[in-house]
Amino acid sequence: MKFESNKKSGDAGAKASHFHKSPVRGAGGASCAKFESNKEISGASCAQDESGFLSKIKSPQDIKCFSDEQLTDLCSEIRQTLIKTVSQNGGHLSPNLGVVELTVMLHSVFDSPKDSIVWDVGHQAYTHKILTGRYDRIDTIRTKNGLSGFPKRNESVHDAFNVGHSSTAISAAYGIARGKQLIGDNGYTIAVIGDGSATGGLAYEGLNNAGQFKKNFIVILNDNKMSISKNVGAIARYLSGIRIKPGYLKFKQKLERFLLRIPKIGSHILKYLVNSKLRFKSMVYRNVLFEFLGFSYYGPVDGHNFRELRNALNAAKKIKTPVLIHVVTTKGKGYKFAENNPKEFHGIGCFDVNSGEVIAGKKTFSAHFGNIICKMAEENPKLCAITAAMKLGTGLQEFSEKFRARFFDVGIAESHAVTFSCGLAVKGLIPVFAVYSTFLQRSFDQLIHDAASQDLRIILAIDRAGIVGEDGETHQGVFDAAMLNTIPGAVVFSPAYFDGLEKSFSKAVNQLKTLTAVRYPRGGPLYRPVSYVSESENFDIYGDKKAKKLIVVYGKLFSFAAETAEELSESGEKVCVLKLCRIKPIDQDALNFAVSFNSVYFFEEGILSGGIGETFGSMLLRQSYSGKYIITAIDNRFVVQASIGESLMSLNLDKNGMVRVVSGK
Repeated sequence: MKFESNKKSGDAGAKASHFHKSPVRGAGGASCAKFESNKEISGASCAQDESGFLSKIKSPQDIKCFSDEQLTDLCSEIRQTLIKTVSQNGGHLSPNLGVVELTVMLHSVFDSPKDSIVWDVGHQAYTHKILTGRYDRIDTIRTKNGLSGFPKRNESVHDAFNVGHSSTAISAAYGIARGKQLIGDNGYTIAVIGDGSATGGLAYEGLNNAGQFKKNFIVILNDNKMSISKNVGAIARYLSGIRIKPGYLKFKQKLERFLLRIPKIGSHILKYLVNSKLRFKSMVYRNVLFEFLGFSYYGPVDGHNFRELRNALNAAKKIKTPVLIHVVTTKGKGYKFAENNPKEFHGIGCFDVNSGEVIAGKKTFSAHFGNIICKMAEENPKLCAITAAMKLGTGLQEFSEKFRARFFDVGIAESHAVTFSCGLAVKGLIPVFAVYSTFLQRSFDQLIHDAASQDLRIILAIDRAGIVGEDGETHQGVFDAAMLNTIPGAVVFSPAYFDGLEKSFSKAVNQLKTLTAVRYPRGGPLYRPVSYVSESENFDIYGDKKAKKLIVVYGKLFSFAAETAEELSESGEKVCVLKLCRIKPIDQDALNFAVSFNSVYFFEEGILSGGIGETFGSMLLRQSYSGKYIITAIDNRFVVQASIGESLMSLNLDKNGMVRVVSGK
């Protein structure tokens, strides 16, 4: 698809009908410096020529002179860039399309990096990156050595806090605000949450704590229908419009000062007026919760209207107490496929811009899990499925439609999901919590305290286990195996293929009565050798049992190990492969088999410390094993963004790396 620059105000710049103009209603009338075609700002010309605005924006200062008409054109240009980039690299499209005007106005009103903007989750920060001097690298986003798909402090001074998981922004931003107070920094601090983040408990812990702050602190709640409901009716909107006008704020401040000067009764009158205001607002607004937590509440504000956004943000700057601005946006704004299906375009792979069709790959473990659990639910009325706002990503769409009464989406609240599952288990149900490996980390305490210590049967369907690629450090599924390895009584399976996935869930549902996890990788199965021997239901063997070298793996690394054995065999070096199907507890017969080899090489797509490789090695020592034992795993580091293949290669966990390690070359 060819993208052309915007030539006229109000033209979205896209010729195809699926690009929608993003109107900014009521944008006129706001005061802004007159835009001169050849004026230089921060070394970048403000003039829009054939190449558009973006190539000339080197910092947020460069947009402060823009008129609302020019900001409208800028937003259209940003949307074209977002659509084109995500279609090629994959990433989060609909969340970013929804916050274009909000981001532009944040950088127009505030002065980053002196003013700190903390983005919750961070998958809404693409426009923020574009406006903070990274437009020339935006095409590298989510690629090796390219821009991160999330804010990163080591990437830009404008990224105030590293994020990747949900509901952290308010806590982090409040800490930054307190830190500024202590060191005498008078910059503003703004937390931007929403897109489901308001369903996470940590957000409310942060709100509860920050509400006592006696200084300015701003929270922007981006309500894109993925978190909370709207306020009620036209009266609420009208009153919100009045409350953010400068005249109202000045009058309110003067009235408070006047009343406090009246001896004896002034403070009582003020208290009566405040309580009356809260009672009246409780009849008009649904979101008075924020007021009771200590925040001044402004909203709802049209998140695609420059004038409303500007008024609200400027009003918030003048309040010397915590402020929450409720901004209503449209997820996927400006691209009809994303607007019509915001969940599918939330986090998406490469797609065709003209049709909106995702470039399909082979069947995934997530999809196959969805088929398995639906089949099991038909046979077992006690089976329930739980997700933490990841119904589509974890393959539970069909289950949610067929078994509505047994499907529970708890929001972005993984800790709650585990304890909720424990409650179901207490009543004899069989809960299956489908969760990405990286998000399971958030429920570690509940797994120990609520599930394992009570010996309750809950089943974890751990998706995206191992390297996940382009989302980088915050999303790699490399900690779950070591984490679960420490929990007494837990049973963990790590199948390599679809049939192993089915067997693992069958055991978990029909045989086991304890905390059980089935972990499986992103994408689909890799190379499968023609035949291998199942010596036990818990492990398989491939290759020459009489060889002197043994490779031990679990999960998808078995494919690379089998290829390694085949390649080395062709060069005359015999190697056997032991595939662990159950990685906790490790089968004693698997250990008995391993001790007969002179050298054992354990390859693990997970963290070394506390991992399965270390456990296997310590158990070999207890078997009086005297041979060579080498572990190749992720040692005391985070895995940065790159494709899955690139990451595995850098870690010596692909076929070529295994060949080098085992052959010693």
